[in-house]
Amino acid sequence: MNANRPKINVPFQSIDILIELLSITLLLLMWIYLILEYQSLPEIIASHFNANGKADGFSNKLTLWLLPIISTIIYIGLFILNKFPHIHNYMVNITEDNALNNYRFSTKVLRITNFLSASLFTYLVYSEIQFSKGKVESLGSWFLPIVIGVSIILPIILIIYQRKINKL
Repeated sequence: MNANRPKINVPFQSIDILIELLSITLLLLMWIYLILEYQSLPEIIASHFNANGKADGFSNKLTLWLLPIISTIIYIGLFILNKFPHIHNYMVNITEDNALNNYRFSTKVLRITNFLSASLFTYLVYSEIQFSKGKVESLGSWFLPIVIGVSIILPIILIIYQRKINKL
């Protein structure tokens, strides 16, 4: 962390507001859905799925509450971290001239990460409930490849884009 980095306010853009609202909406939907469906779930539910999306571990339905709790903690943590872009990691030296562009980029990355995290956890809660009610047989064989693919491709795209904004 560089103490000499400029501390500036990064104003919200329309897309930032949209991403935050979508993330909050997903969190609320996840909590509401779990609250509404919890009583109808069996006492023992799937708690782990293999690479093909088939259940291979089971536990008490109380463990399902961990998903929205963890997701909410992640959201709040990243939301707070986003208030301090001067402490984020950067691949370039941050100056008064490039601070706004880099801070805006960094805060957007965290917002997108928050949205993707909320999406993933919401999908997991929904899928576990559907599986527990016998409405689906697995998470789907596509789930793991998509998560891994996004985890690899997104950082590559972000690095390329960051290099582009710093060459301007």
